[in-house]
This record gives sequence, structure tokens and C-alpha cells, in this order.
Amino acid sequence: MNLSRCRIIAIGKVRKRWVQDGIELYLKRLPGLSVTELRDSTRHKEAEAIRQALRPDEQLVLLMEQGKTLTSIDFAQRLNDLGSERLAFVIGGADGLTDELKASARWQLSLSPMTFPHELARLLLLEQLYRAQAILQGSPYHRA
Repeated sequence: MNLSRCRIIAIGKVRKRWVQDGIELYLKRLPGLSVTELRDSTRHKEAEAIRQALRPDEQLVLLMEQGKTLTSIDFAQRLNDLGSERLAFVIGGADGLTDELKASARWQLSLSPMTFPHELARLLLLEQLYRAQAILQGSPYHRA
């Protein structure tokens, strides 16, 4: 999987410096991966902003606690199986995502059955994307 074909669309800004430092670290390790930040608003306005931010060739992957949980190895394999498809991983705002947006998703992914602040979810997703790349490349970063 070429992670330059992936993008993160996230509602809200990262305000905690230590989280931003972690995000910057993983973005340096994942050249070509980008993050698009959208303004906090109502669920419906956020959904509309997400739809407008999506590129026509991107498949929508929503991060939500009701989504499918995967091991890191299964996540890496799923990304690999998607091959050259462009993916937009979406991290919604505090009030969640609309039913319409959920219905249009190619994939609903859960990082954990627990709920995380959107800032931490962004950092965790970046780390898992980096880990997936390491797994697929046979790097020693992932020790199972």
C-alpha cells in the first residue's frame, strides 16, 4: 500500500503541543500523507464540509467506535489488499458523524471500543498507518 494515496480529514484543530509533536513525527515518517483540518461546527455542517473536502477518487473510511476493530497486522493487510485505491480517513467532531455520511463510507474503522479525543485519535491513526507500512515492509518497528 502506498500511503501517499491516503489522507486524513479531521474535524478540529490540535491544541495540545505534545500531541502536535507526535503528529509531526509520524507525518515526517510518512511522506506524501496529508492531513486536512476542517472547522468544528454542527454534525450536519461538518458532514457537508467532509463531503466537499473529499476528492472524487477517494474512498471514505470513517473512524468511529462502532466500526470494525482490527489488529495492526490485519489493518496492514487490509490496506495492502486495497492496493492503489485512494483513501480518506475521516475523524469526526465531538458530536459524531451523520447517518448519511456513515452510509456512504467504504469502511468504518474503530481504533478501539473506547472513545478518544479527536486529537489523540489522529495521533493513534498516524501511528497505526506508520506501523502498517512497517509491517508490510518487514521493518523491525512492529514486534508481534
